[in-house]
Amino acid sequence: MTEITTVGVDLAKSVFQVHGIDAEGAVVLRRQLRRSQMLEFFQRLMPCLVGMEGRQGCATGSSNRWRRRGASLGA
Repeated sequence: MTEITTVGVDLAKSVFQVHGIDAEGAVVLRRQLRRSQMLEFFQRLMPCLVGMEGRQGCATGSSNRWRRRGASLGA
């Protein structure tokens, strides 16, 4: 697989959309993940830039929770 350099995450209540691109901006990953699959997915990725929505009330503070979990992985 081409190396993923940037991942975008659309947070929801239970199913998240994940979109990954390589250094040239080509889409190399599009996937739906359940909440229970998120940590395992990011544990398997090489370090990369991760962007996620952060609006207030987004899945009841979900973006801050996932940011903290990502930081615990060394991101």
